[in-house]
Amino acid sequence: LIIGLFNWNISAFTGFPAGFIPLWVELIRTGAITSIRNVMIDGQVLALISTIVIFCIVVYFEGMRVEIPLSHQMVRGARGRYPIKLIYASVLPIILVSTLQAVIQMIGMQLWHSGVPLIGNNALIGAYSAVSPTEPISGLMYYLNPINSPYDWIPSLVAERFHMLGAIPPDGWQIVLRFVINVVFFIIGGIIFAIFWVEVSNMNSEAVANQIHRSGLQIPGFRRDPLTLKKRLDNYIPKITVLSGALIGGLALFSSLFGLIGGISGTGMLLAVGIAYRLYEEMASQQMMEMYPFMRRFFGEE
Repeated sequence: LIIGLFNWNISAFTGFPAGFIPLWVELIRTGAITSIRNVMIDGQVLALISTIVIFCIVVYFEGMRVEIPLSHQMVRGARGRYPIKLIYASVLPIILVSTLQAVIQMIGMQLWHSGVPLIGNNALIGAYSAVSPTEPISGLMYYLNPINSPYDWIPSLVAERFHMLGAIPPDGWQIVLRFVINVVFFIIGGIIFAIFWVEVSNMNSEAVANQIHRSGLQIPGFRRDPLTLKKRLDNYIPKITVLSGALIGGLALFSSLFGLIGGISGTGMLLAVGIAYRLYEEMASQQMMEMYPFMRRFFGEE
């Protein structure tokens, strides 16, 4: 994001500085502002708005949670809450989705430049531009290529980009199909990897119930038993896990549709905001444990 704001390097695509602030200095100096499209897309105003909107949405969603009341069996009057956040699986699932996309594209590039019989240099699998060897221009790899800016899904901008790549622009239905595949890939992939991440990171109902039980906490009005806790948590965690994966996938795709400052991906933006929010939560957690030392057992700190 910082580089995206202050980068003075000249972009080969536009001929202007790549950073937002240097770009506008140059646009104003040269009088190159000629149209709304010039301001919103080439001037990165749309990317700036998209960055701010995504930042606010992610912070808002990070703060949304279901809180399960807890009480301590040994300390009368000591009560707390176990928060189950809306973005329960964090942004790790969408990182895995993006990694999978990158691996698929890498395989496609290797096949296009290889001499493997049938699948090597096969345009049906994926043909790549001679101008930009990492840019698929047709075949299966074109549809699986992630959308990163308006130049990937707005027909007039897609045509402009393909002309610069020295390739024939895709038809409208091909652009729509690529868009739909990206939506399905991000949302379904986000759900699958969210479930996977919750299971392998001990964030599922059973693991959380055992953690609460070992800490000496219980849900008021319920028997202090891990199975009872698990049944209660089963009402929330599995559903929120699926919703979390779909939501993160949708946010990552939405942020990529309009571009972001610095040309970062939607996944990178979500990761940056997530890290900042986790740092804030860690500071709050440390402060809470200083005020209530018995909570150290719950967080695994003896």
